[in-house]
Amino acid sequence: MDIILMERVAKLGQMGEKVRVKDGYARNFLLPRGKAMRATKDNLAKFETQRIQLEARNLDRRKEADSIGDKLNGQSFVLVRQAGETGVLYGSVAARDVADIVSANGTTISRNQVVINTPIKTIGLHKVPVSLHPEVEVTVTINIARSPEEAERQARGEEVLTREKDNLDDLGLEIGAALAKAGDRAEM
Repeated sequence: MDIILMERVAKLGQMGEKVRVKDGYARNFLLPRGKAMRATKDNLAKFETQRIQLEARNLDRRKEADSIGDKLNGQSFVLVRQAGETGVLYGSVAARDVADIVSANGTTISRNQVVINTPIKTIGLHKVPVSLHPEVEVTVTINIARSPEEAERQARGEEVLTREKDNLDDLGLEIGAALAKAGDRAEM
């Protein structure tokens, strides 16, 4: 389906470009959200008359996103979650959790603006991109820990995970050697 982009869409094109996309992508995503309209003669003429207004509105949104991005870029947020001794979370941290913690600290963002491809499942410091506008993307640090004290230690750069003194591979070799030795004694 041929469409006209009403705003910049990542990996697709700039505002005003006529592009061809799959029908389902246009019907289910671009058209309902107002990001595009069908490329017909009437719509092309309508777009050209509205072009200046759309560009002005886009510029205003970008300026607003830039001001928010300046405050938000590089900030660190702490999330306390339950995790095992190895640092694996009992749940996961998704885009909704990141949006909630950022919004709770004064900057309102939606979960659709948080760019997490796979949920975070370990404790530690994680860099998370936030797309405030198609042309403005900032990065925040999410400090996931089991307690506030552990989060402070992680922020200072300390290692918080306790490592086992015996490596499991070495332990397996020791057990195997002991079994072999016991087998040798049994044959005697």
